[in-house]
Amino acid sequence: MTAELKVDATPVSDETADGLAKELLDGAREKLGFVPNMYRGMAVNPGLLSTYLHGYAHFREQANFTPPEQEVVFLTISLANGCDYCTAAHSMLAINVSKLSEAHTQALRDGKSLDDEKLEALRRFTHHMWETRGLPTKAEAEAFKSAGYSDIHVLEIILAMAVKTISNYSNHVNHTDVDDAFAPYAVDKTVKAA
Repeated sequence: MTAELKVDATPVSDETADGLAKELLDGAREKLGFVPNMYRGMAVNPGLLSTYLHGYAHFREQANFTPPEQEVVFLTISLANGCDYCTAAHSMLAINVSKLSEAHTQALRDGKSLDDEKLEALRRFTHHMWETRGLPTKAEAEAFKSAGYSDIHVLEIILAMAVKTISNYSNHVNHTDVDDAFAPYAVDKTVKAA
């Protein structure tokens, strides 16, 4: 295994933030009550953070997915990309904000099937989209649609994949520390995957 890259850039602090970075970080604090470490790392390039926040807001606010379904999509992608930060963050959001059950959240974290047929179809198709790099088979697309989803949902998964690529990859190269708010949901590296 090769050594992982760590970007040689100091995350943007409240004292060093200016221009667009300051505007975005101040907006995050106003909306969330704190500035996530992930945002500080991405704010080194304000265009990166701005693009992420814009796409994230569209997925959250204008999606045809319910909040629990949104978390199934985000957790599936974050796990597939190996992003421990986003896995922790979306686990907390899934349970406490989006009201995805703890059992479903844990099953996703464990890479297991969900016992809800519709959510499982969503998990399966999202992973298929990730695995095929957006080239789903007709059979998988039809199975997804027969579970109650439509072409607009396929496009929304692509939006989520774009958003998660930005955040997951940024966290990889920034080696982002998990915030205290997400720490109870941190990925346990001592547990071996089945």
